[in-house]
Amino acid sequence: MSATARPGLVLAIVCAGIVLANLDLFIVNVALPSIGGEFATSNLGDLSWILNGYAIVYAALLIFCGRLAERFPRNLSFLAGVALFTAASAACALAGSVEALVAYRLVQAAGAALLTPTSLGLILATFPAERRGGGVRTWAAVGGFAAALGPLVGGLLVTANWRLIFLVNLPIGLLALAVGWIKLPKVPGHVVRAPNLWAALLITGGIASLTFGIVKLNDWGWHAPAVLLSFAAAAGMLAFFVAHCLRSDNPFVDPALFRIMDFTRATLTIAPFSTAFGGFLLSLVLWEEGVWHWPAMKIGLAIAPGPFMVPVTSLLLSGRLIRRFGAEAVVAGGLAVFAAGVVVWTVLAGPQADLGFAILCTIPSGIGVGLVLPTLMGLGTSALPPSSFATGSGVINMVRQIGFAVGVAIFVAIVGSPGVEAGYMAAFRLAWWVMAAITALGLVPLLLLRTSR
Repeated sequence: MSATARPGLVLAIVCAGIVLANLDLFIVNVALPSIGGEFATSNLGDLSWILNGYAIVYAALLIFCGRLAERFPRNLSFLAGVALFTAASAACALAGSVEALVAYRLVQAAGAALLTPTSLGLILATFPAERRGGGVRTWAAVGGFAAALGPLVGGLLVTANWRLIFLVNLPIGLLALAVGWIKLPKVPGHVVRAPNLWAALLITGGIASLTFGIVKLNDWGWHAPAVLLSFAAAAGMLAFFVAHCLRSDNPFVDPALFRIMDFTRATLTIAPFSTAFGGFLLSLVLWEEGVWHWPAMKIGLAIAPGPFMVPVTSLLLSGRLIRRFGAEAVVAGGLAVFAAGVVVWTVLAGPQADLGFAILCTIPSGIGVGLVLPTLMGLGTSALPPSSFATGSGVINMVRQIGFAVGVAIFVAIVGSPGVEAGYMAAFRLAWWVMAAITALGLVPLLLLRTSR
């Protein structure tokens, strides 16, 4: 294994890993009808756990795996995560039931949670301080592009067989393992205490209970005992988790991280944006499939222009805009563009299928993602001390993934399963207004960014 490596080469290798983790966030979206058809279930709430189970475990384990990774060489931790993810992808392709598929997706998520913070840790450790922000923005742009590209890749593969959406991970993972083993530099770990297992269980259980309660609202109603119990359990577990972090001499999330103002502001802003992004992206797939009755390939192609705008915007525009106007102005502009795109869908989308409208109106969402996510990731992680590279990046990515899961859950709770077409479309419009409002909430913590840097 090489002792040194060029920062650009390290970035290229770890981006292959982050493509795996982020592509699988949304590649399954367009495959849900095919998966439900093979396994004889059409319940959107049940099928949504193929998405949310992954997002919840991914989010909950990011900090735990980040803390573990601080203790060991980052290159080995990254490669272990890629290996676990690749093996779990093969198992997903062979799943014989929805339950088995969800279980294997949880293992996938564990691998993603290990490779994500270690990939950022490798970037932050190998790039000079003045280039870290740019390196992280590139990493985030590639990850955001992979996540948003999921529906396109999924649509193309589902046309042949939905199992291919998992098999496509194998060549990427094996290539990343081979090149990474040879080329990644050894970045030694730090002397840090092992993370608290009970705290990891609390945050996992709290997020899962919250998401379960939101998903089941549509089926069972606010006053159902199971829904109330789910929300109560979520509140209790998350409260205990916060208390642990504030009082423990070995906190799962060190409160000192939140004294780094750029990190705090970015984390608070990324939460509502990720919620809106997760819900809106799923909504486009289900609208085009359920209302316009398009096949998976056509859906993927219609959504494609949005994802392609993510790297174009981030890599070609955001750096220049940040230098001229500042990070907070770039993020505010991205939030406004994304919200405008959601509002356009809300007002203009109708029962008649319109390919030109669909293509044009995905572009604002891609521009918004390209401006917001990479800028916030660069802002939040570039100020971290070396001993907290993996842990701090795990925190901000955890918040991002929780947002995705909650966004999907909110959308499912509002829309439910297909019913009368007029009512179904009205539910979509309500969900889109909610997503636009959630996007606007990102402006509240963003106001604090004006005093940073």
